[in-house]
Amino acid sequence: MDWLQGLFTSTDSVAHIVLLYALVISVGIGLGRIKVAGISLGVTFVLFAGILAGHIGFTGTLNVLTFIQDFGLILFVYCIGLQVGPGFFESFKKGGVQLNVMAMSIVLLNVLCCVGLYFLVFYKADATSAVNSSNLAMMVGVLCGAVTNTPGLGAATEACNQIFGSSAPAIANGYACAYPLGVIGIIGAMIAIRFLCRICLKDEQRQIQEEQAANPHATPHRMTLVVKNAYLAGRTILQVRQFLGRDFVCSRILQNGHVSIPNRDTVIAEGDKMFITCAQDDAEAIRVFIGPEENVVWEEQDVPMVSKHILVTQPSMNGKTFGQMHFSSVYGVNVTRIRRGDMNLYADRNLRMQVGDRIVVVGPEDAVDRVAHKMGNSVKKLDHPNLAAIFVGIFVGIIFGAIPIAIPGVPTPVKLGLAGGPLIIAILIGRFGYKAKLVAYTTTSANLMLREIGLALFLASVGIKAGASFMSTVVKGDGLTYVWCGFLITVLPLLVVGVIARLFYKINYFTLMGMIAGSTTDPPALAFANQTANNDAPSVGYSTVYPLCMFLRILTAQLIILLLCVV
Repeated sequence: MDWLQGLFTSTDSVAHIVLLYALVISVGIGLGRIKVAGISLGVTFVLFAGILAGHIGFTGTLNVLTFIQDFGLILFVYCIGLQVGPGFFESFKKGGVQLNVMAMSIVLLNVLCCVGLYFLVFYKADATSAVNSSNLAMMVGVLCGAVTNTPGLGAATEACNQIFGSSAPAIANGYACAYPLGVIGIIGAMIAIRFLCRICLKDEQRQIQEEQAANPHATPHRMTLVVKNAYLAGRTILQVRQFLGRDFVCSRILQNGHVSIPNRDTVIAEGDKMFITCAQDDAEAIRVFIGPEENVVWEEQDVPMVSKHILVTQPSMNGKTFGQMHFSSVYGVNVTRIRRGDMNLYADRNLRMQVGDRIVVVGPEDAVDRVAHKMGNSVKKLDHPNLAAIFVGIFVGIIFGAIPIAIPGVPTPVKLGLAGGPLIIAILIGRFGYKAKLVAYTTTSANLMLREIGLALFLASVGIKAGASFMSTVVKGDGLTYVWCGFLITVLPLLVVGVIARLFYKINYFTLMGMIAGSTTDPPALAFANQTANNDAPSVGYSTVYPLCMFLRILTAQLIILLLCVV
């Protein structure tokens, strides 16, 4: 049985390292699925499994653990950046500024609470700067656990390695102390705001329904209109669109008993029947201007028309606008709407296509097939992740993160590091990659798989390395202090900003719940909000603030250490 004993004890063996990570990750994920009061820790429990393994001496060589930790961190934050990149800049549009300001206020108050509690509880005037800096770094770990932000822990850990080197404190222990109550505190703050502000859930639901009825989303609306406005006779579709001031697509027109695919120069006459797709907000105005609706079975007309969903998989199409493609004049078809992720969008001529989009094309079957060939329409292409874009981005991100940034008064140049550099580059590639001919698209499942693997490797490595000092740091040291400090960091900012947002800015409670979950990047809190609301308001609030808050959480965690810790 010596071979079996050696498999568990020989830390230099590749088999031992693989066995160690396989056991820690599988046990951690398995235990993380256990729910207590409907709440589970998920993949984060891998950290606790790693701490236990490290504590009992089931570990590996430091260099190998550090490499796997850093690689997992880079993979995780880069995939996060690709996910939030397309919506990062758009999150400031369409009324998102107010929610993002509120969310940024929460992030700022979390940081202030962390630094304030450090000076009140842990700072010692008679201690050396190294000791005080180590205590502040531990509080940053508590901060990351309190707001349940694992990428922030990764950034802070990497910053600690820059500042402290081999003597870096095990800030994962502070994270582990604060995380469980962090999850509970976020949900508890939502409930507390509801009672403090005397909110009635039925009234909030009614308000959302009234807002949706008064301001319908710009989702595609299709209708057949008969031209009754005599003024339109002899006018082109482009002239009608310009005069009306509303954008629409006429995908089919019935003139003198014949169906054709119109383009912008098609001349219409009174009595023509037009199949129109437009934004739902514009439907009534277009109907009043052109003429009444009529039911026409287009498939039974003399020219067979088809409507197909075509998948954009051709890399050369990435970033092109619909206006650049001239679908109606060049191909004899019309694109009426687009499916991107979970959203239905109106095919505006200025909207840029992305690989992975599904476009609805209407026209003669042979013309639609030509467009499908042009777009790619190959599901198999999307099954293969664009590894080149991923590793090119990581390469550039690491170089970008290593650039020293000199700040007056700070003795050590600040670097974005292995977390901040790849994150920023991934966000930029996710949003503007098409300009450099980089296809950053990955399927949701592929992105989630890469992200979870990176996160699991990082958490397991951090836990194994921290396990040896866990008992002395937490149980015999300041563990209980970390717990109550973390709880205050979690709850106080949420209560302050939540009450202000409700009482002074009258933000709907369901949207507010989503904003709170997004500001802490906490999926369990979003799940609780969705279950409470039974509508999509929390998801809208969450997705509006999540990109910016994820970026700020990662950035602020390392900036506190890089700017305030002096060894």
